[in-house]
Amino acid sequence: MLYGWLDFDRPWEAMDDFRRRMDRLFDDLDRETAPVREGTWPRGVLYDAGEHLVLQVAVPGLTKEEVQISGSQDVLTVSGERKMAAPEGHTTQRRERLPVRFCRSFAFPVKADVEHAEAGLKDGILTITVPKAPEVRPRSIAVQVS
Repeated sequence: MLYGWLDFDRPWEAMDDFRRRMDRLFDDLDRETAPVREGTWPRGVLYDAGEHLVLQVAVPGLTKEEVQISGSQDVLTVSGERKMAAPEGHTTQRRERLPVRFCRSFAFPVKADVEHAEAGLKDGILTITVPKAPEVRPRSIAVQVS
């Protein structure tokens, strides 16, 4: 009779396994059909480098022609489009990277001089260096002995 009670958890284990498999199935479907949520891609890091603000944005597989940068004193916007097409004469067998149009804005913590910004793209990382406005740059103050 005790053996019957030990088998009691088995139906629940089977249901839990079924639920996990269904979750995986819907996760895979969601990745293939759902567009990238606005404001989540590309990912970036903004840091203060003294007299400059540096923004690094991960844009793998994009060329400099596919990325546009615009900005104002306190916001920098990175936009573009990643197109995915099979080379001519080939067919797609599996697609894990989807085409995406993106526009992402990054707010500066201080005023910046966007007119003198510089940008470079290397190894899928877009690096934008923006000088701070003269009035917010750090200044050194000389100490005088009296």
